[in-house]
Amino acid sequence: MSKAGEIRVIALGLIRDGERIFVSEGYDPAKQSTFYRALGGGVDFGETSLIALQREFQEEIQAELTNIRYLGCIENLFIFNGRQGHEIIQLYQCDFADSKFYQLESLIFSESPNHKHRALWINIERFKSGELTLVPTEFFNYL
Repeated sequence: MSKAGEIRVIALGLIRDGERIFVSEGYDPAKQSTFYRALGGGVDFGETSLIALQREFQEEIQAELTNIRYLGCIENLFIFNGRQGHEIIQLYQCDFADSKFYQLESLIFSESPNHKHRALWINIERFKSGELTLVPTEFFNYL
């Protein structure tokens, strides 16, 4: 989450395996709701979004990516934990270089010592039916 009044630039990777996608699970305490989003993270100053994408996957889940293809840019205005957020998302489609990631049901990773997250494969139909929430909603344009 960016600081109040700042726009955050992030790079996210859409990894698809048939009818399922690999996403991280998040929870908004103010809304008391669970949501899902593609993995990735912030672009550092002087870093391209492509390099940021590869770095974030390496740092978070120790995964190398392959077949990386730029899909587009999404501007995301949202409310998380009662605060306004604003992100510019550089979205890529990619694959895991190591096939072991396609065999996992889920894995736990941490972005910081106090924040653990779960990443998992979820069938796209569960998002399309409204059973689960995928953010941002513009993400559906790329599925």
